[in-house]
Amino acid sequence: MTYSPETPACLHVQRWLDDMVIGHNFCPFARFVRDQQRIRFVDIASSDMARVLEALHDEFLHLDTTSHTSTTLMVLSDGWQQFDDYLMLVDVAQQSLNHWGYEGEYQLASFHPYYLFAGEAENAPSHFTNRAPHPVIHIIREAEMEQALAHHPDPESIPQTNIDTTETLGEAALRAQLRACKAPR
Repeated sequence: MTYSPETPACLHVQRWLDDMVIGHNFCPFARFVRDQQRIRFVDIASSDMARVLEALHDEFLHLDTTSHTSTTLMVLSDGWQQFDDYLMLVDVAQQSLNHWGYEGEYQLASFHPYYLFAGEAENAPSHFTNRAPHPVIHIIREAEMEQALAHHPDPESIPQTNIDTTETLGEAALRAQLRACKAPR
């Protein structure tokens, strides 16, 4: 595990966060924690599930003891490119979160270069709300999320607003923008 926002994979995910997630307002709460430098980026260069779960547990412990960190983006820079394998990892990660007693304290969100929402056409632009340049497991503090949602005028509208935004932008433009997150700068 590497705690360094300077690895290539973490830099790609930072660009994606800035350009796509914040840029298109897919998550109306991301800008605040990004501007406050409260996001931790961790590069997990392992295709071994046990190693990734160990890193996940380490991140829970970090969040337990570091109140300044609002959220962690675990960037899986080695392996996990097969979406079905990644979904299995996320499922086991969720089970582990529950087993370790963190249910209600943290929640997991998932992002993947080939993310597909069930029931959506394969080329639907809406998939890009959850597509990232590398597989990512996002750890969110539930209390902070509840607080942010309480201050949003209409949190139920966020998913539809995101779908509308992606449809306006179009699949080709979103694909190009995601690809650009990995381009040398």
